Amino acid sequence: MDFTHEVAHSDQLIVQAAEPFNAEPIAAALVQFPITPDELVYCRNHGPVLELDEDAFTVAVSGPGEDAQPRTFTLAGLRDAFPRAEVVAALQCAGNRRKEMNEVKPVRGVLWDDGVICNARWAGVRLRDLLRAVDVDETQLAGWHVCFASHITECQDDTDYGGSIPLDIAMDPQGDVLLAYEMNDLPLTPDRGYPLRVVAPGILGARWVKWVDTIYLSPDESPNFYQQRDYKVLPPHVNSKEQAAPEWPKIPSLTTLPVNSVVALTSVRPSRSPSEPDRQALYVQGYAIACGAVQIAAVDVSLDDGATWAPARITYQEGRWSWTLWEASLPLPLGSPHARAGVVLSRATDRDGRGQERDGVWNFRGVAYNPWGRRAWQYVC
Repeated sequence: MDFTHEVAHSDQLIVQAAEPFNAEPIAAALVQFPITPDELVYCRNHGPVLELDEDAFTVAVSGPGEDAQPRTFTLAGLRDAFPRAEVVAALQCAGNRRKEMNEVKPVRGVLWDDGVICNARWAGVRLRDLLRAVDVDETQLAGWHVCFASHITECQDDTDYGGSIPLDIAMDPQGDVLLAYEMNDLPLTPDRGYPLRVVAPGILGARWVKWVDTIYLSPDESPNFYQQRDYKVLPPHVNSKEQAAPEWPKIPSLTTLPVNSVVALTSVRPSRSPSEPDRQALYVQGYAIACGAVQIAAVDVSLDDGATWAPARITYQEGRWSWTLWEASLPLPLGSPHARAGVVLSRATDRDGRGQERDGVWNFRGVAYNPWGRRAWQYVC
């Protein structure tokens, strides 16, 4: 494998850790685009990001059984052998909103704000097509897993990066799990996993392995550190790495993340009500994301700490896997001292009736945090 220097990154991101490079945009910028442009996509890494040689890059794919011989594909070989497929899907880090959880009690990990999410149009090879090409018959492999690995660079906690997803998800008839080589109709950039990455819609970003060079079938989940000893919701009594050690094997790996919403942007504007032309209104924008393939049904917002709620207007959804963008205009109380400052809350509900609670569940690793969205606002005359 040939690589050169570590790549340059977007200057529109807030750097949360320099080595490895981890950075995110502000949520206010994110919600201006239904499809997230590359320069606003967060960067989550456990090792350096390198410029790879597409012509030298290969992925080895093995069928079931210890004696299965892997087939090796180049990127050009994948393009020639399999039809191109597209899917619009949101990608979200399990640590989204970790900074908020850390304010409840300290957690371990990069203190992400609320910008480690994006929504993109991915294109590549259907994973189910590739697995069928190496004689995978899912009807004979109930309960098995597809394991992914990238050996491009050594990671912080393991010699390589790995993860897995259930085989039945990979073989879904709609074929939405991809080995992607494009994002938003352009080749992947190095920050996105160029030349090849996993796209697993509805599943947390830790399983969307970038620079994937190895795929194999197993009756067990990936043995990699990032599958077995990370990205799990530990019991609330665990407060240290030492206390976590005996708990990791007992706790199931995260596959999906819970329903979430974020208030991204607020501004005070004149009310549109013709009966009250002098009244001000709080304009609010945000995003929401559901759990798995179930889309968001509603987002509500509140200016009085959840005593009353008003419906927001959904402005964007696409397909099964996209995020939801929403907006609301809330009249501010006349003659009230609270009309010039306050807090606006959001809560989302998906089509299966699952929603957000006022408080999230604290856990030592700081993952899957989803209390009501919250943002302070202030009107300066």
